[in-house]
Parts: sequence; structure tokens; C-alpha cells
Amino acid sequence: MKVVVLGASGQLGSCLKKVSAEREFLDISFPSENEGNILDPELLEKLFAREQPEFVINCAAYTAVDKAEDEQDICRKVNRDGAAYIASACARHNATLVHISTDFVFKGNVPQLLSETDPTDPENIYGVTKLEGEEAIKGILSRYFTIRTSWLYSEFGNNFVKTMLRLGKEREQLGVIADQTGSPTYAIDLAGVIFDIIESGSESYGVYHYSNEGVTSWYDFAKAIFDISKASVKVNPVKSSEYVTKAVRPAYSVMDKSKIKNTFSVAIPYWRDSLEICIQRLQPE
Repeated sequence: MKVVVLGASGQLGSCLKKVSAEREFLDISFPSENEGNILDPELLEKLFAREQPEFVINCAAYTAVDKAEDEQDICRKVNRDGAAYIASACARHNATLVHISTDFVFKGNVPQLLSETDPTDPENIYGVTKLEGEEAIKGILSRYFTIRTSWLYSEFGNNFVKTMLRLGKEREQLGVIADQTGSPTYAIDLAGVIFDIIESGSESYGVYHYSNEGVTSWYDFAKAIFDISKASVKVNPVKSSEYVTKAVRPAYSVMDKSKIKNTFSVAIPYWRDSLEICIQRLQPE
């Protein structure tokens, strides 16, 4: 089956390239932004007409959470309008869409597992526009898998793990938020599950949650990074109220992954186990 990946130059797109090569998934293309600009419907139409994909994976998103508060228009264009353009192209060309969304669609103010059917109530523009993208897809297309994920990291792109590893070499101590709780997600694991869904042939369309197993805070996540990488850094816990950002973030956004596990029979690794693999790949010595 032919697969096209949009947003291929980003972190998840890079992981999809790596995993597809390992799986010898040959009929897959990773068009550049010039070939597959999600804000250019005419360009998308040409791409779909040429490639005739059976599946489209949309990794493209505006993800600068704090900057989005000042750049609401472009954030909405990418996260809502871009998703709608892709869904429309998929509908015209009879393709199934795999769309990546976020735990930030939830308010995250209650310490309980969040299911796909729980009420959404985003508190920042990034979350609002990602939810608008989800809703746009749902209104246009019936054949879609929307996967909400959280705290994405890998050896590619810019992410929390790579930032901590860099700071571990530059500083003797640093403060990290201790009162925001969630589940890290190794983007390589997410890429693997995306291919599992595509290869399953399932028609159980809809919204799914995926992150690595387990729960942690940013503080404990950082502590684990330095422990695994053997960096001598003192990590000080910081309250969110002491580290003010433009965008409000969920205090507790741990997602229930029962649906994706039961539907596709996937085994989800524990977050620290995946973190060890990632750091080993970043620091092979």
C-alpha cells in the first residue's frame, strides 16, 4: 500500500523514515514542504494525484506552545486549516488519514486517566487549534485515525531529552517543573504503532491515545535523563507558579491507552525503558 508522510522533516517524520526503513516498508514517500505544503490545497491536490496514496500520515503541526499565544493566526492555519485541507484531499482520493494530535486538548486539572470520550477543554491556543483540527477532520472524513500523544522526544529534532542532555554538560544545577504530570513518548515507539495500525487493515476509525506506559513529572523525567546519561547535575523541583509561561499547560494529562492496546493488540513500552534506548542511541559510547 502506498503511504505519504506530510511534515516529513520534523521529529516524528524523521522517526517514521527510520522505522519504515527498518521494516522495509518500501512504498512510502516523504515529500518536502515545497511538494506537500499543507496550506496550499492546489499543491496538495497535485501531490495526491501523482502519488495516489492509500494512507496519509500527517505529522505537520505548529508546536511552539508559548509562541502560539502571540501567533494565533498562523497556529490556527497550520493546525486547523492544514488538517482540513489534508482531510479534503484524502476524501477526494479515497485515502485514509492518520493524524497526530495532543494531550493538550484536555484541561488536565483532574488526576485521573483521560479517555478518548472525556470532555475536551484546552487552555492554550496550541491545544485549541489542535482540537479544531481534530473536529475539522471528523467533519470532512470518515476514514481517519487521530492519535493523541504527549511529551514527544527522540534522537531527532528539538525536544526535552536533548535539551536536558545539553544542559547537563553546561550546568551544575537547574530547576525543572515538578507539578506537571504526564507520560513521555518515544517518537520511535509512536512511529512503530502508526505502521501497526496501517498494516492491520482495521476499519476501527476514530480517536486514539498513545504514549509510553507509566507516569512521571518533568522533574522526575529530567532526573531519569541525568541518571541514565550519568550526568552530575543537581535538579531542583520548581512549581509552575514560580516558572510563568505565556501558555497554560495541563497539570495532569495522563491518557488511558486501553482503546489502542485492545484494538490493535500493541504492547506499549514503559517510559524509562524507551528513554534508556533513546539515550543509548544519542550517546553510543
